Amino acid sequence: MTPSRFPLLLLAASCALAPSFAAAASSATAPAAKNILFFLGDGMGPTTITAARIYRYKEEGFLHFERMERSARIKTYSNDAQTTDSAPSMGAYMTGIKINNDVISMADAKPFSPQKDANGNASIDACPAGNGRAAATILELAKASGKSVGSITTTELTHATPASTFSHVCDRDMAYSIAAQIVPGGAGYNPALQDGVDVLMGGGRNHFTPFDAARNPKGRADGRDMLAEFAARGYTVAANASEMQAAPQGRKFVGIYSDVSHLDYALARRAGQPALAQMTSKAIDLLAANPKGFFLMVEGGKIDHALHDSNVKNALAETIGFDDAIKTALDKMETLDPGLRNTLLVVTADHDHTIVMNGYAKRGNPILDIVRNVDDGQPARDADGKTYTALVFGNGPNRLDQRVDVDSATALADSYHQETGVRLKGETHGGGDVKLFATGAGSGVFRGTMENTKVFHLMKAAFGF
Repeated sequence: MTPSRFPLLLLAASCALAPSFAAAASSATAPAAKNILFFLGDGMGPTTITAARIYRYKEEGFLHFERMERSARIKTYSNDAQTTDSAPSMGAYMTGIKINNDVISMADAKPFSPQKDANGNASIDACPAGNGRAAATILELAKASGKSVGSITTTELTHATPASTFSHVCDRDMAYSIAAQIVPGGAGYNPALQDGVDVLMGGGRNHFTPFDAARNPKGRADGRDMLAEFAARGYTVAANASEMQAAPQGRKFVGIYSDVSHLDYALARRAGQPALAQMTSKAIDLLAANPKGFFLMVEGGKIDHALHDSNVKNALAETIGFDDAIKTALDKMETLDPGLRNTLLVVTADHDHTIVMNGYAKRGNPILDIVRNVDDGQPARDADGKTYTALVFGNGPNRLDQRVDVDSATALADSYHQETGVRLKGETHGGGDVKLFATGAGSGVFRGTMENTKVFHLMKAAFGF
């Protein structure tokens, strides 16, 4: 998005509290939270949570975030769709408004896919002038109040969820424009970020570095080396876990841990890539030095990718990694702020998927395994006499015209793709409600069934804005 077309951020107008939200929040947010940590499990619907709990702790266990004392159900539809994609659902949490599918933190905008540059990469902004307006995000409001801010993810840093915290574009595929909006002082910079986002971590180095036909064919056509620009602005720039851990206090930080695309799945993580828990710990260390407090968004983004791939084992491992990051944050913040008197933690998802648990498996049956009967422990059979797994998808590519037996060795393998009902090229999101969990300062207002937009207003009120 060119600077001349960047919409002005009217902070007060775009983020005014609706009266009902203000009334609900005012009675339960004193004292105001100095810090807010917002955790987003991308695609982490209720069935994924249940399956991950059984996978790690068996039926009687709990994930760490399930032990939080406040919970709610969240409605996820977008401005124009019954089933949302990640951009408007995250945008609803960050801005408090319903947004059209594929749009990043903009009101009344329609998506226009970017055009390809001379190198064949979709880097050319195709958004027409006057197409919507930027909606101020909770990260931008926190920055304006003097707090430190951060956005970290296991996906590309320019992906829909992190992008919705710090950028405003009409289409989520505008990764090169999104990158430009977070580089202080450069063309296309988002001025609402003032001197810059204090902590940034994720993948997708190609969106920040120059095109090179041999070494960086997905790189930037404009030739900018944005990592060098970050460094010139005083950022510590890291490419791996060791460099991240060595980053000094008192400086802004950007860590890009994958050359192209997203970080690896936890089950196949290469040496040098940090786990989300490590990223979260370092981000808190860097942000918490600000006496005015901080806002941090942490995304477990690969949960969604594995579910789209109808590969539940990776999805559950990613959910466990996300939960471990939350435990890390809880432990660190309890040390920094005993009793979380000045800290609010919120954990939720942007949308569901079509994964379901089915059959009547006996208690203790491995959640990834075939269903075994309660009475005799033998494999359950479908109407055609075939075995089936406890977890399946409503849609996706793996639908057989004629089902065959599934054995345990196949079902429990890392690479197994669960069967699906409706044949599609890829599994879709689900439109069902998702769960929210909260603890700490101001968490008492998170209860009942809520619009996703209300979460923004409650966080804003908890900050005392």
